[in-house]
Amino acid sequence: MNNMKKLILDTILVVIGNILLAFGTAAFLVPSGIIAGGATGLSLIITRFIPLSLSTTLLIVNVFMITIGYVFIGKKFVAGTVLSSFLFPFFLGIFERIPGLTTITNDMLLYVIYSGVFVGVGCGIVLRLGYSTGGMDIVPVLINHKTGSPIALWMNITDIIILLGQIMFSTPEQILYGIIVAIITSIIIDKTMLLGERKLQVIVISKEYEMIYKMIDTQIQRGCTFLNVTTGYMRDDQKAVLSVVSRRQAVKLNELIRSIDENAFIITSEVHNVKGRGFTLPNVEL
Repeated sequence: MNNMKKLILDTILVVIGNILLAFGTAAFLVPSGIIAGGATGLSLIITRFIPLSLSTTLLIVNVFMITIGYVFIGKKFVAGTVLSSFLFPFFLGIFERIPGLTTITNDMLLYVIYSGVFVGVGCGIVLRLGYSTGGMDIVPVLINHKTGSPIALWMNITDIIILLGQIMFSTPEQILYGIIVAIITSIIIDKTMLLGERKLQVIVISKEYEMIYKMIDTQIQRGCTFLNVTTGYMRDDQKAVLSVVSRRQAVKLNELIRSIDENAFIITSEVHNVKGRGFTLPNVEL
């Protein structure tokens, strides 16, 4: 049952991601004439030489890249990618036919900002699930799968190559704006993929570590780990308390620690991904 719920939720999110991606492309990216990266940019180049619609060309490119993904990454990846590969051209075709949608604004700066935001959020939602929006996204995901290199880095590299391929068809202004769109898109993708996963890691060095541990366990309701430490000045062997909390809990935690030991040494740092009990798994009931 849990697997079925996850599949349904993933499918809904993939649909939403592709709607946002198609809307940003149809309403802001294509009407502006700004050069584009990814499968859209590659398709724009192809339509210069072959009399096909952008939606049809995108579909052909996506099917070709799906085959590569299936061979080198596997069935699970392709399952989510197949859906995107057909949804993106489908929604793009719908948005292209809506009167007035392609003329929302004549401001080039608004075209740049909103195309970067919508395309970035749409791609980020799908990539966060471990799938792809199809097309050229498969290349960065494949490289990430094989080497662990950041997806956004390789998306930038492939985008730059595709952007260069459109130089002969574009004005210098469209080229410069296109580069800005690519940068905004990659930033938004990174932010979307990490949205809601940032937590704070807190390390507390205090002689009252037992009381601090009990306070975190009962009042903050987070687990703790003891670290063996030796203080630098007094050379005392003692334990430090490590815990991971949300930003909201961190404010309360700091106050409670100070109420126990006002001289406690507190180190707080941001962590981007937390897996385990209390976060991605249910708390242990004792």
